[in-house]
Amino acid sequence: MLDKSYRGLMNNKQGSFFENRIIGGCIGYDLFNRAFIEKTPEPFKISKPIGQGKFQGSFTKKAQPDFKGTLKFGKAIVFEAKYTSQDKMNASVLSDEQIKCLKKHYDLGAITGVVIGIKDRAFFVPWRLWSVMKEEYNRAYLKIEDIKAYEVKQDLNCIKFLDLKSGQKIENMEFYSRPISCIEE
Repeated sequence: MLDKSYRGLMNNKQGSFFENRIIGGCIGYDLFNRAFIEKTPEPFKISKPIGQGKFQGSFTKKAQPDFKGTLKFGKAIVFEAKYTSQDKMNASVLSDEQIKCLKKHYDLGAITGVVIGIKDRAFFVPWRLWSVMKEEYNRAYLKIEDIKAYEVKQDLNCIKFLDLKSGQKIENMEFYSRPISCIEE
């Protein structure tokens, strides 16, 4: 059995690797003029330098969703990125602030969701599904078989989160954003 701190360190490293592969996807989409999506900076304040490039600090406010941007033709996109080496993704991985932000962006018509990595697979789970997970599945987690339809393409360098394995493009799928007819004036 792995030591808890070692397992935590490994999960953190795998999560960072997962995010870097998403950033690779962002760069590719930008190069092909399909989208401009950026990683949201973490709100952090340095409180005391301790030398040799190290410092003490703290987060200054609660985390927002990891990525925000614009797709070609002006559609906004906002999503959180989460990775697990387990067989399921728990709903509890999102903070209250992230949930609030994703819901607000969804209500305004943005493409929203959670890009998740489960072991070696990646999925872009629409906010519309994530937000009703407990009601839909009678549990607070998703398994791979629940979200197979939302698996995205990937290669060694990047996660192509706008491209489902089925060949569909996220920006062409109404399920990822609130339909215009539902938005109150």
